[in-house]
Order: sequence, then structure tokens, then C-alpha cells
Amino acid sequence: MPNRSTDALFLLIQSLERSEKRNFKLFVKRNSGSGDLKIIQLFDAMEKMCEYDEDLLLKKNPSIQKQQISNLKAHLYRELLSSLRLLKQENNIDLQIHEQLDFARILYNKGLYLQSLKILEKIKELAKANNQITYLLQVLFLEKKIEGLHITRSMQDRADRLAAEVDDTNQRLAMIGALSNLSLQLYSWYIKNGLARNSKDTEMLNQFFNNSVIDASKNAKGFYERLYRYQCHCWYAFITQDLIMYYRYCQKWVDLFHSEPKMIDIETAHYIKGMHNLMGAHFDLRNYQKFQETIQCFEAFSRTPIVQQNQNNLIQVFVYLQISKLNQHFLEGSFKEGLADIPYIEEKLKEYELYLDRHRVLVFYYKMASLFFGSGNFDRSIDYLNKIINWKVDLRTDLQCYARLLHLIAHYELGNYDILEYLLKSVYRFMSKMENLSTVEVAVFAFIRYSFRLKPKQLKPEFEKLLVQLKELEHDRFETRAFMYLDIISWLESKISGIPVQTVIRNKFMEAQKKASSRLAQ
Repeated sequence: MPNRSTDALFLLIQSLERSEKRNFKLFVKRNSGSGDLKIIQLFDAMEKMCEYDEDLLLKKNPSIQKQQISNLKAHLYRELLSSLRLLKQENNIDLQIHEQLDFARILYNKGLYLQSLKILEKIKELAKANNQITYLLQVLFLEKKIEGLHITRSMQDRADRLAAEVDDTNQRLAMIGALSNLSLQLYSWYIKNGLARNSKDTEMLNQFFNNSVIDASKNAKGFYERLYRYQCHCWYAFITQDLIMYYRYCQKWVDLFHSEPKMIDIETAHYIKGMHNLMGAHFDLRNYQKFQETIQCFEAFSRTPIVQQNQNNLIQVFVYLQISKLNQHFLEGSFKEGLADIPYIEEKLKEYELYLDRHRVLVFYYKMASLFFGSGNFDRSIDYLNKIINWKVDLRTDLQCYARLLHLIAHYELGNYDILEYLLKSVYRFMSKMENLSTVEVAVFAFIRYSFRLKPKQLKPEFEKLLVQLKELEHDRFETRAFMYLDIISWLESKISGIPVQTVIRNKFMEAQKKASSRLAQ
């Protein structure tokens, strides 16, 4: 199970790269006494373990006493972090600024006020050049302390300048804080509930979004103000299924980074998320050409040192790139070809098991289940859907609901009529409890229940009736979410025409490509 509860030190050791392990041992030998040899012994023992087992560790290492283990682990944890801080310092603007702040405080404590002020001025320039507003306030407070307690004669009208800088920084931080709070609240709502289900959800989201800070931030020029403003618009538009607005703000999010390329190094995770959302926006709008171009751009980015040399970036890029590649198969109707990707994804899910959140794993399971369903392998689809259904229902209730609905349809395809009646009642009750029943789902439930009484030759006209009914709902604001999770239209067309669902989707894709080519040729 991802992110399982385990020992923090063990997790840290398992996350280390070979160069980091080598650096740690050199660091300890260089900076510690002979008494620290035991932490090296503890490190080696924990590095070899597949799962943390303290009793086994003590048994295999008799020189480590049970009463020592707690202090040794705490000491080893601190030393590991200290060695990593030194190794990663040059690659991280936060660590660089922290180091300079430490130097400024040391000089201040030595009574060397002018030297301290000189370093603080350099930190301000570094922070401003890299949009690190939060550090400005720390610098300004130390500057005010020096100027307020000591006569430095460092600059005329120093007090007025410092006061103005503090006011401006506080205003910016207040706006950044309010926008980032709103972005987080919207994203948290989505993780819990998925897309807006009804007018009640929309009203709740509007209460979040109709926030004075959104209007106040319209003319903001700072990087973080714009970043969080775009994120707020993205989450709101996506959850309420305003896909054009979603695409526009995803593009603004990515363009913001491209206008300030150095921020890709500083806020890599935000850039990765922006690219993921942009690929998702093109997928939802069926903008195949732009979707492909963005995937290619993201693949090129995945090969850069900033990704390859940072484990967190590497994991996030894997998640979002593979999700987009699966989406590409859904667009193209190439379900069977997509099955070839599943062993690699499974291998990586196992490798990154300790670091992936359950939400991402649920998304992968649902997409892999959909891939098997689209290729006609309903048994394997059910296997992945069961992994979702058997999970604790505490997030993405939308995926939980549609996993159950797809599970029901897969059993219908297999002709498992002996359990369908039970599944119908169970899934209907669950979706009703989660307030996830719309007209589309109710119509599907009614059709499956009614179809039990029909002879095979009577089914096609009923499929056709259901198709007409659902097509009328395709553009209804509160019904579109059902079509985003399940391509129920293509499934019905498959049943009516008697050809595989992936062929139906493939034919639609090829027709769309022809039309796009014709428009370009005109």
C-alpha cells in the first residue's frame, strides 16, 4: 500500500542515491569522532533491509543495544540531513539564502554590523532576482534590528526606506498567502469530491472563488501572485467543467514559467503540475495536435538534469507523463497497443510505492481498468476496478463511484447475470449516498435492469433508444462529468454496430483527424 506507515529513518535511507550514501560516510568520518562509528554500522544495517524490522536489526547487530537504538537513530537522522544539506546546497536557492542569512547573523553576533548589513544587502538582491519574497521579510527584520539598536551611519533616510520595503513585502506576502490558500482549498475539494456534481456543489465552489483577493490580484505583477492566481482559476474551471477557461489558465500557468525560465529550476514541482494540467486540458478538449506537442515538450523536459538528478521531480514526471500517454491511447482508440505500457507502469508503481500518494495510484488503476475494458478484456478490467472498490472511501469519491459503474458494465459484458441484480442495487445505493447520481447514471441503471427481460434480438432497439436519450444530455452542464469518466456513448455505438468499442473510438479519431487536415488545407 502506498505511503504505508513505516520508520522515518528507514525511508530516508532507502531514498538515498549512491553518491549521497558515499558523501554521507565521508561527511561522518570527517566531522565526527570514533564514537560515531556505531551510526555507520546502523546505517549499513538499515540500508540492507527491505522492510524495517527493529528486532531483526538488533539480532544481527549485537553491538547495538536496545536502549541505545532510539538515540542512535535520532543522531543518524540528523547527520544524514546535514550531509544532504551540504551536497544539495548549490542546486537550491532556499539553501543558499539560508546559508547567507546564517553568515549575516554570525557576523552580527560578533559585533561586525556593517559586514552583516553588506551580506544582507546581497541576500536581498538574490531573493528579489529569484522571486523569494518570504526571505525578504527575514532580511528586513534583521536589518531593522541592526539599525534600531546600533548607530551604523550606513545610509541616509535608512529608516524610511526600510519601513517602505517592509510594507511592500507584507502586502505582497498577504496576497500570495491568500491566493495560495484559495488554490489549496479548491484543490483539496477536488481531491475529496472530484468534479462538481450539481448546483449545490457549484454554489459551494462559488463561495470559495468569489473572493476579494481574486479581483485584487488582477493587476499583480509578481511571479507568485500570478502563479497562484492562475492556479485558482484552473482548479475552479476544471471542477466546474469550464474546459475552455481551464485550458486558458493552464496555458498562462506554463507561459509564466517560460517567461522566467530560471523559475523552472526553483519551482520545478509547480512547473511539472502546470504541464500536467495543460496536457489534461488538451486531452479534455480533444485537441490532439497540441496534446501531442505538449507531451513531446514534457518528454524532452523529463530528460533534463533537473529531473534526472532530483528524485521527487523524477517521480512526479513519471506519474504525469504516463497518465498522459494512457490518455493518448484513449484519444486514438489504441487500447490494445496501450496494454504494452502496463508492465512498465506496474514496475514503477512498485519501485515508487513508498513515495506515491493513494490518489495517484487510484487514477492509474482506473485508467488501466479502462484500457482493459476498451480492449475487450473485461476480466482484467474487473481486477483493477476491484483494487479501487476495495480501497477505503476517503478521497476521490467520483472515481469510487465510476469504478463501480464500470465494474457493473464489465460484468454485464461478461454475461454474469447471476450477480448483476445484486450489483445494480449495490452500485445504485453507493452512488446515491455519494450524491453522484445524475440522469445519465439513472438511465444506464434502468436500461441494464430492463434488459434482463429482453431477448437478444430485442436489445438493439433499446440500445438505440438509450443512445438517443444520452446524446441529448451530452452538453448538459451537470451531465458532462459522466461522459468524462466513461465513454458511454462509444460503448452504446459499439453495442449497436456490433464492432469493438476501441474500433468505434478509433474511427471517430481518424474522422476528426481528416477534418482537422481539411481545415488546415483550406
